[in-house]
Amino acid sequence: MNTAALPPVAAVLDQLGVSYRLFTHPDPVNSLEQAARERGQRPEQVVRSILFRLAQDRFAMVLVAGPSQVDWKRLRQHLGQSRLTMATAEEVLTVTGYPIGAVSPLGLPQPLPLYIDESVLTEAEVSIGSGVRGTTVILQSAALRAALPAAEIGVFRQTETP
Repeated sequence: MNTAALPPVAAVLDQLGVSYRLFTHPDPVNSLEQAARERGQRPEQVVRSILFRLAQDRFAMVLVAGPSQVDWKRLRQHLGQSRLTMATAEEVLTVTGYPIGAVSPLGLPQPLPLYIDESVLTEAEVSIGSGVRGTTVILQSAALRAALPAAEIGVFRQTETP
């Protein structure tokens, strides 16, 4: 394959020797459920990479599985932050180099604190942003973890209370 045509994240995975497959959606993706269905996955296998602004020019990324929502209070406590916000579309593009809908924790222009919700790693196979809208990278969750050795694993999603 011509590496110039590869999405940025695929090129990073090639350099790391990580096996993956690319999937390009036939039409624009309008929902998590549509993305999962077209990929032959369940929504829980679709990993969302969410960028948070902690302070002026300080950001962190949280990976959560599909329909899960980040637990803001838990994240603030974990980071020792009294306040945080989701990054704007412009900040996401500036900080990650990727547009919303194609964001990945791999191939970032500068290192970011990275947090992976443990639910991401309970799936054998997951899909992540490729850096190009409409194209995803599908890989083993163990390979994703190995490609992100500095990432912290924890519970960053909202959980049901019994």
